Amino acid sequence: MTHLYLVRHGETDWNAARRIQGSTDIPLNETGRAQARRTGRLLASRQWDAVVASPLSRAFETASIIADEIGLPEPERLDSIVERRYGAAEGLDYQTLDATYPTGVPVPGRESRHAVAARVLPALADLAERHLGQRIVVVSHGGVIRTVLNSVAPGEARFRGVPITNGSIHRFLYTEGALELMAFDDPIEFESIEPGTADFDLQNAIAAREDGRSS
Repeated sequence: MTHLYLVRHGETDWNAARRIQGSTDIPLNETGRAQARRTGRLLASRQWDAVVASPLSRAFETASIIADEIGLPEPERLDSIVERRYGAAEGLDYQTLDATYPTGVPVPGRESRHAVAARVLPALADLAERHLGQRIVVVSHGGVIRTVLNSVAPGEARFRGVPITNGSIHRFLYTEGALELMAFDDPIEFESIEPGTADFDLQNAIAAREDGRSS
């Protein structure tokens, strides 16, 4: 078995402005760097074998800060866990999205959750197979983590009130060829959800629509 701890990157200026990021490479802001350090300090209470990250700078810098906090070398880049592509919606805030692409109007170039799952889940399985018996920190994105949660345990994360906030940690177990969502009863997960930190769905209007949440 392999323990995979999926971490969402720290805050960016676009997160703070509730602009959809997707594949656009937006760097961390100072709040995001502080969140990454805090998450790294929480993770430092345990032993880790590797840190892996999406190549987008907000995820890779978060992972690099965490790696420094837990005493591991530079993270491995894993292209397949890059954030979901939102196409023409990238860069838009809630109001502009609603005006340009009202509910029911397709967004050109948007990657479906099915497509995200088709690239991310096999990549995580391959990662787990390469690190059998180890604990791996995987720094990725809200859209990716939401898709993994919905694929592995449909609806459970939302109904149990687990937000995907910047810097939050979500624990999975890979065993017998399958990925399993573990119960969110580990103090690390609870402590990683910093009061006042915005949920992914509150920063991404498309995700909020798909999850049935209003802005």
